[in-house]
Amino acid sequence: MKYLSGLFMTLMLSVNGLLAQEVLPLYSGNIPGAKPTPADYQEVTVDRGERGAGITKVSVPTLTVFQPAKNKANGTAVIVCPGGGYSGLAMGHEGYQVGEKFASIGVTAFVLKYRLPSDAIMEDRSMGPLQDVEKAMYLVRKDAAKWNVDPSKIGIMGFSAGGHLASSLTVHYRDVKIENKEGISLRPDFSILMYPVISFTESAHAGSAKNLVGTDEALKLYFSNEKHVDAETPPTFMVHANDDRTVPVENSILFNQALVKANAKAELHIYQAGGHGFGLKNKTTKEEWFNSLENWMKANKFL
Repeated sequence: MKYLSGLFMTLMLSVNGLLAQEVLPLYSGNIPGAKPTPADYQEVTVDRGERGAGITKVSVPTLTVFQPAKNKANGTAVIVCPGGGYSGLAMGHEGYQVGEKFASIGVTAFVLKYRLPSDAIMEDRSMGPLQDVEKAMYLVRKDAAKWNVDPSKIGIMGFSAGGHLASSLTVHYRDVKIENKEGISLRPDFSILMYPVISFTESAHAGSAKNLVGTDEALKLYFSNEKHVDAETPPTFMVHANDDRTVPVENSILFNQALVKANAKAELHIYQAGGHGFGLKNKTTKEEWFNSLENWMKANKFL
């Protein structure tokens, strides 16, 4: 599938009054590993009220850029991966709303609409999302000057299955699945994982594992990201709720344990309640996890 080189798309979004964010195609040429998109495989967007847009059947990945006001920009950037079990994308409350929140504290946010694994549009559905998040990191770091971003302060963030994708980049950044002639580092400088799917072998979210890798045991091990942590794994901030019945809290605990064992920096916040998919606001507590995240970023000199 071909796209015009250097093409820029502008999408009018309405997210709490924020308008006219820039939307960039992730690939300017062929999408790696893509098959021709069937006529009946068309992207679908649903309005889910206060949770905002939900999207399925994504075959054309994009980045939506949330830039802070020039007088607030601090040079930090984060790529945001919404969740959705690798079957959809919660672009509203785990994407656009989060991008706006980051912009409000001076961080440039890039919300990734990544391809959803499907044999209909991919030669290898297990690698399509990883290719997309690698490409996102490649582009943001390559064009850091354009966005007034410090290339040494670019993080990755993900919610639920988007947290799995973010943690996949966090541990597999050396396994380059895209064209990278310049040898640009794909390593995130920090990682933020919100109620993430981490393991496909322990306390796994069966839907995410099935959608991404099916029954392939080797791929289940590859994408059990707690097994691939080392001393070079980026500093990681995690949030989960003990009563999460969708993605068990053990996922974050396993990743935290692996980080501690590897002497990598880690901070884990576990709420008594809140369930799954609460986005920016856990309504069971007055505590704001985003404030804790901001403090962590300052303590680690990312802000």
